Amino acid sequence: MSPLAVVALGGNALLRRGEPAEASHQQANVRDAAQAIAALHATHRLVVTHGNGPQVGLLALQAEAYPDVRPYPLDVLGAETEGMIGYLLDQALLNELPAGSRVATLLTQTVVDPADPAFAVPSKPIGPVYEPEVGERLARERGWNVRPDGPHVRRVVASPQPVDIVEIETIRLLLDAGVLVVCAGGGGIPVVARPGAGLAGVEAVVDKDLSAALLAEKLEADFLLMLTDVPAVELGWGTPEARAIRLTTPEEMRGMDFAAGSMGPKVEAACRFAELTGGSAGIGRLDQAAAIVAGDAGTIVAGARYEGTRKPASPTSSSTPAASTAHQP
Repeated sequence: MSPLAVVALGGNALLRRGEPAEASHQQANVRDAAQAIAALHATHRLVVTHGNGPQVGLLALQAEAYPDVRPYPLDVLGAETEGMIGYLLDQALLNELPAGSRVATLLTQTVVDPADPAFAVPSKPIGPVYEPEVGERLARERGWNVRPDGPHVRRVVASPQPVDIVEIETIRLLLDAGVLVVCAGGGGIPVVARPGAGLAGVEAVVDKDLSAALLAEKLEADFLLMLTDVPAVELGWGTPEARAIRLTTPEEMRGMDFAAGSMGPKVEAACRFAELTGGSAGIGRLDQAAAIVAGDAGTIVAGARYEGTRKPASPTSSSTPAASTAHQP
């Protein structure tokens, strides 16, 4: 049986920085993503997940046109974006893959703990920015939390840790049937499991990279591939001394400092997956997907089962500082 790779597409790989949030731009970017994924199809079984930050922001903006309608809850917006992006990916993949290939998009619910401390400290920005007086008024009217964002304010919501994936057995069935599965978009639809009362959606956003790591762990994947718009994780990003981290270990990566709002979740997801499963994770640019899996591009976080010809440096190696700032956009 061919190895299994979970491929996580960053939201900025689907709607690039500075681009208008128009359907035509997203369709063009999704075609590029499908081509990159198709290059892996001959050698790997694949599960594809994706970000949805820009798309949720678009839905929030559109909701402002209906002032007499209460905004839809975040679990519903998450489901809408899973369906929209999933449709675009599903169609683009069918157009790129060999005739007879099978693709399925699955709305996916991610279980979170209602006692997660993140619910008490909302921190994940979503939607548009507002003038301070407008944002404060909306916060009072709608029960939102808002925080400064430059000269403006922006809504922030809880971002709890993913605990389980409701549809994991269905995903396994589809994989066993030879289907490429698109699932867990935007981190999955956030839900809580209520004893004796079933599932219920919550006002939260689950980090897509941490959900991808959980998905890869539960599926016993061989490789977790996180694709974004930068070629690799860098030490000293933005300085003349910046250099890419090419091959490393979870121990090394945990000794470095990464921006919580950008590269940090990807690094944490890579480390979790490598530590818990022994598999390896890669972080890099969308158009280098196949090269990253082959170990020829991007950043590879090697787990215990790593079989590459090159070996990661030891955690005490002077070639990779034990503590370093490595911020990236």
